[in-house]
Amino acid sequence: MDWGKQPRDWPNIEHSRQIICPPHRWHVQETGTGPTILLLHGAGGSTHSWRDILPMLTKNYHVIALDLPGQGMTALGAQNRCGLNEMAEDIAKLLDQEGWHPHAIIGHSAGAAIALKMVCPRGDTATKVIGINAALGNFKGLAGIAFPIIAKVLAASPFISNMFAAANGSEASVQRLIRGTGSEIDAEGRRLYAAIVSDKAHVSGTLCMMSQWTLDKLLANLPQITNETLFITSDNDKAVPPETSKRAAQLMPNAQLQTIPNLGHLAHEENPQAVFDLITEFLAI
Repeated sequence: MDWGKQPRDWPNIEHSRQIICPPHRWHVQETGTGPTILLLHGAGGSTHSWRDILPMLTKNYHVIALDLPGQGMTALGAQNRCGLNEMAEDIAKLLDQEGWHPHAIIGHSAGAAIALKMVCPRGDTATKVIGINAALGNFKGLAGIAFPIIAKVLAASPFISNMFAAANGSEASVQRLIRGTGSEIDAEGRRLYAAIVSDKAHVSGTLCMMSQWTLDKLLANLPQITNETLFITSDNDKAVPPETSKRAAQLMPNAQLQTIPNLGHLAHEENPQAVFDLITEFLAI
């Protein structure tokens, strides 16, 4: 989504600004005072997914939400910087440039993997991590081979990306995408997803991320991550089975697990209050 064409009614747009930190031009939302919390959305999402959680957190925290490279309104500066390691490195570089030192990093889905990767090599054990329906499992079997290859082919073809964006921008296709995660969100949430999945730059950035994504090293290093970590799962999540977070929590020395009933993969959008309560309880410890 082009920064110059950003919708005036985009959630929390009054806190938005651009930051140049090579190789990307970042879209960042920053507000509030107190200990710093960094919010990382999942693959194919944007800052809009925190539209309700962000204002809740600003009552007691300095909150930073950003769009991942190539997604939302962050302009991708290098196509080879969309993998897990590269994204974690580039976000850490942005934090260092701006002098931000997160007390906690909250990631949804793939954003949780990025959060864990960010604390893993830096030895910053003071930073707490919260993963909401954390995507911490590789595709198995044939899908593990076929999906990355398909994503690479799609990402390499602007024409295909344009077609993919146009097809998925319809109301019916957006509804299918969301219901496929086990979630039911309101009309405003569906409108926002329709806006980003119909944007060719956003789709291209998401495909680049998919084509470069690998979790092998992170998963192998989970037992070495000693940061206090909370995994929040939803028992109706059809995108990432709750067992994925349970296995990760069992491998990590200072991790705990909380499950919210009757919600899907987009739990923080379906019931932001329930997720917020678990976040604040964990951060207060």
